[in-house]
Amino acid sequence: VALVVVPLLVAFWVWNERRRRAGAARFASLGLVPNLVDRAPGRRRLVPVALLLLGLTALVVGAAKPHARLTVPRHEGVVVLAVDVSRSMNATDVKPTRLLAALDEADRFLDEIPSTYDVALVDFGSHAYLAVPPTRDRGLVRQGIADLHSGDGTAIGDAIVLAAQLGHRQRRIDGTVLPSAALVISDGAPSGGRISPLSAARKARQLGVPISTVVVGTDGGVVTAPLTGGYTEQVRVPASPGTLQLIAKASGGTFYRAPTAAALAGVYRNLATRLGHTTEDRQVADVFGAGAGVLLLAGAGLSAFWFRRLVP
Repeated sequence: VALVVVPLLVAFWVWNERRRRAGAARFASLGLVPNLVDRAPGRRRLVPVALLLLGLTALVVGAAKPHARLTVPRHEGVVVLAVDVSRSMNATDVKPTRLLAALDEADRFLDEIPSTYDVALVDFGSHAYLAVPPTRDRGLVRQGIADLHSGDGTAIGDAIVLAAQLGHRQRRIDGTVLPSAALVISDGAPSGGRISPLSAARKARQLGVPISTVVVGTDGGVVTAPLTGGYTEQVRVPASPGTLQLIAKASGGTFYRAPTAAALAGVYRNLATRLGHTTEDRQVADVFGAGAGVLLLAGAGLSAFWFRRLVP
């Protein structure tokens, strides 16, 4: 309601300008004006007025205590890395292999997230195992990453439930649950496990732990399998994103594709930014107040410098 004052002030300023010009015309000859005044200020007179009015507008809006959704850094949190170590992750369509590329970038990922975050490591093949419990010791997590080796099966559902439980159990000193998220890195095809991926994703959502997923690999993945008699065979293991997409959607996470090592590196950087920040509703009255002060001072200063008065 107070903003109605702004157009009223504009109307008053315009009316006053016309009245002043009409008064000046009655007491002076227009032909003598060039001899009395070097040059007319022209549109320059509008600049201080515009700044003063903008400052007043910002001041009124700030008084209403506006709120905005702002991205702010998180200072605490839990990230659970769940890495697929099944045999299909040995495919070389992502160099040097899907698994080694995922582990190499996971090591770099540790440098991107805030040092105040706890990080846990889960590996899953036929079963899901806790390789490293939540810790701020990055060296311990790196050692856990280096010790991972491939196995059989792809128990994605079991890994999701384990990761969600780890994130949900971490609490602050006051007992409140820390913000947490999990990242599942896999080529996507579930095999084995006690819990279906979709049921596990729903359980994670109930616990408040979003599961982001990364599908590593392409349709051209191939692994070599040993046969009896010393023979080998090549088995096609195309990446299967469908399950990972459902997991991310059901749990409130984000799904990513990583057909190359470079794309995988980009995924990690993006996730580090997302996990290290959150969106909060905050009052921004101080921003409007500071902006109003700057505009009012600028308008008054220019008016005083150009016209020797605060209001032109």
